Amino acid sequence: MSAELIINSNAFETRVALVENSQVAELYIERSSDRGISGNIYKGRVVRVLPGMQAAFVDIGLDKAAFLYVSDVYQQEMGEVEQLFLRSSAEDSGENGDGETAGQAGEELGEGELQRACSDTPIEDLLREGQEILVQVAKEPIGSKGARITSHISLPGRNLVFMPTMDRVGVSRRIEDEEERKRLRDIMAEIKPPHRGYIVRTAAEGAEVEKLRSESDFVARLWEDVQRRSERAAAPCLIYQELDITLRAVRDLFTKEVDKLVVDSVAEYRKIHSFTEAFMPSLGSEVELYEGDEPIFDAYGIEMEIQRALSKKIWLKSGGYIVIESTEALTAIDVNTGRYVGKRNLEETILKTNLEAVKEIAYQLRLRNLGGIIIIDFIDMEKEANREKVWNALRAATYKDKSKSNILRMSELGLIEMTRKRTKESIGHILCEPCFYCDGEGHLKSKQTVCYEILRELERERQDLYGGNVLILTHPEVAAMFCDEERAALERVEEKMHALITVKSDARLHLENYDISILEAE
Repeated sequence: MSAELIINSNAFETRVALVENSQVAELYIERSSDRGISGNIYKGRVVRVLPGMQAAFVDIGLDKAAFLYVSDVYQQEMGEVEQLFLRSSAEDSGENGDGETAGQAGEELGEGELQRACSDTPIEDLLREGQEILVQVAKEPIGSKGARITSHISLPGRNLVFMPTMDRVGVSRRIEDEEERKRLRDIMAEIKPPHRGYIVRTAAEGAEVEKLRSESDFVARLWEDVQRRSERAAAPCLIYQELDITLRAVRDLFTKEVDKLVVDSVAEYRKIHSFTEAFMPSLGSEVELYEGDEPIFDAYGIEMEIQRALSKKIWLKSGGYIVIESTEALTAIDVNTGRYVGKRNLEETILKTNLEAVKEIAYQLRLRNLGGIIIIDFIDMEKEANREKVWNALRAATYKDKSKSNILRMSELGLIEMTRKRTKESIGHILCEPCFYCDGEGHLKSKQTVCYEILRELERERQDLYGGNVLILTHPEVAAMFCDEERAALERVEEKMHALITVKSDARLHLENYDISILEAE
């Protein structure tokens, strides 16, 4: 599989695209006015403890208080909870290439299981209002929710993730060779400081002892610096800021599987070269500066894919299509045969469309970064074997996705329910905003409906308007309808009110808005 990392950077925005086999697999966007906070470390102050939810709100200096679950509260002696967390972060998560840290990966064990394990130590016995606590952002603020935080700090490097609150060595599950896993585990067990933990990342496969020792010393010194800053600082304040999107992409995405990195900014190119020389000299020669006349995202066909990722309807090659509708609570995906009529029989046509849709759905989930609850309405199939084929195909298609997903079997109605881990806003939320015209509803009242609303309002105000000269200001399209199709209805109201009604258009008005007033006699 060929893969390229394409970076488009300018003064106001940086965009990173991971292109696999000439198709955009992942897209990351960071704007200078709205830099992400995931991975940042803050000294916060507990503002509210919620025993009923076994959680707390912590002020870390943002507009909204951050949310801290009891399972994310660090204790010196954690017993069973620590073992559960360690097992999850070191083995189940491995690492996620988008910069996700071990603290976040620990969630993959399941919040319910962690909550049960922590039930013997209520949050009210661990935290109190006004208490100062060192925390790290595990999930960006999403929608109306504040950031989710953890006090299990983790500092990711190129080859290692340092976990100062743990005492365990884990190896990424993406390193499949058992001998290599054992070699890396033995090396880290020898060089790690006492009572400290590490996850060995995929990039460390084949790494020499000295490289791992050097990085281990570096992240350990970084942690000492974080502790010193925290001791001197007054809460709430930022203690440590995660790397910007360019260096995060180099650290987390620029692996041996990526053939080259292409960037169109001279400043970013120099910054990347300095970073690779320090941490990954073997890959420095794969970094290229793009100097073409055509914008880099246009040259690689990425701009077109971004526009496609913002569309609700996605056409399939066979002529079928899928429709993606997202709400705050869940995402609904509908599969349709569209123009595809098949060659043999209906069941075969439906199966082929569903299997083609599976690949596109998995691709769109990853590209758009859709998370939370996802409901997929496949076209109904009569045969259980075909439903099983579609379910297995969806599981296989999501295997490469770095965000953990859980896929339930297809129901008899053709529905598949799944969840996908959400750590940040989707591409749609980053690039779009609710329509100022329909206010996010996705539709407007028809012109005829607005006409009838105006007529009903005239009836309501009949006593005040009776016998007068009435002026109606409305949108040009509504005014045109009053002069044409609905002219008779307006005349009947005029007769009933013994009034003279004048309709004038005002292009500044919203289609659904209007104004009714009485003209003073001259």
